[in-house]
Amino acid sequence: MPLSVWLPLLARNHFAATRIGQLFRMMLFATGNSLMHRADQLIYSRRVRRAPEPEPPLFVVGHWRTGTTMLHELLVQDEQFAFPTTYQVMGPHHFLLSERFVPKLMAHAMPERRPMDNMVVGFDKPQEDEFALCNLGLRSPYLKWAFPRHYAEPGLYLDVDAWDEVERRRWTEGMVWFMRRLAWRDRRRMVLKSPTHTARLTTLSVAFPGAQFIHIVRDPYTVFASTVHTWKQLWESLAFHSPNFDGIEEYVLATFEKMYSSFERARPTLPPDQLYELRYEDLVREPVAEMEKVYERLGLKNFTAARPKLEAYFASRRDYRTNRHEISDDLRAAIAKRWGGYMRQYGYESP
Repeated sequence: MPLSVWLPLLARNHFAATRIGQLFRMMLFATGNSLMHRADQLIYSRRVRRAPEPEPPLFVVGHWRTGTTMLHELLVQDEQFAFPTTYQVMGPHHFLLSERFVPKLMAHAMPERRPMDNMVVGFDKPQEDEFALCNLGLRSPYLKWAFPRHYAEPGLYLDVDAWDEVERRRWTEGMVWFMRRLAWRDRRRMVLKSPTHTARLTTLSVAFPGAQFIHIVRDPYTVFASTVHTWKQLWESLAFHSPNFDGIEEYVLATFEKMYSSFERARPTLPPDQLYELRYEDLVREPVAEMEKVYERLGLKNFTAARPKLEAYFASRRDYRTNRHEISDDLRAAIAKRWGGYMRQYGYESP
């Protein structure tokens, strides 16, 4: 974030004295981001405005921990597609200027794998565009990662369709601005992945006419346990507060409900060639066959050319193992009750 985004955010939320080192680093980065943003705008703003409209994006959606990252990485094995990189979403204000040199300077700071699931990471890897929106100062539920004691209302920063016109327009303009910057760098069709967009299909389909969506689902008990585990790790490592995990289970349950309430409202408005749904379990069991269905149902071209790379992707990850988590019987009952519609729709009903 630049200082213009960071300082008002800090003033509203404050920080814990135990996180003073984190605050100091953030102030340094925000200052550098502000300076690079000014330079980037001077050099590139006019060029980006004059660029042709980007192609309608392909969005990967689904709740956190359902396999959206794997599906995103599978799709971008195909060279007809582009994607936002980790560096681009972390520096949306200035990546056109700075991505030539900053990633090399900061390579030592990037871990090799994500702590929550051991997926490989890197500045040049595909990444969620939600981070870019958050760093642009737009409403995002990821603000809770930095300030876990605040932003308790799960739907407030998730469902764009429920916001007032001013906030919705501001968010949409920011999203389009970031997309145009990506497209100026790479004219191929962009594949975007953010679980948050599961609640935003209506707004996104209006902002990007012709956009398509791939929705991935997974066993809800696994999704719940893995999401709770992930949020605890991220709040502990990234927060400017000392996190209190009281109520985290209710937060995950309620966020899921808000997300799929919006998703189900939007689903009937999309024609069949704009939305395709698949199960994580089917994808990992028959990955190439399931990807062929994705291409066929959405009218994507050149699957034959993409097939060898998809096979190589899975061959390189043959030894990958997912984490295992235990949840109590009471939580299982709560999941079955509150997420029951999702379970029945996608075939995850309890025995």
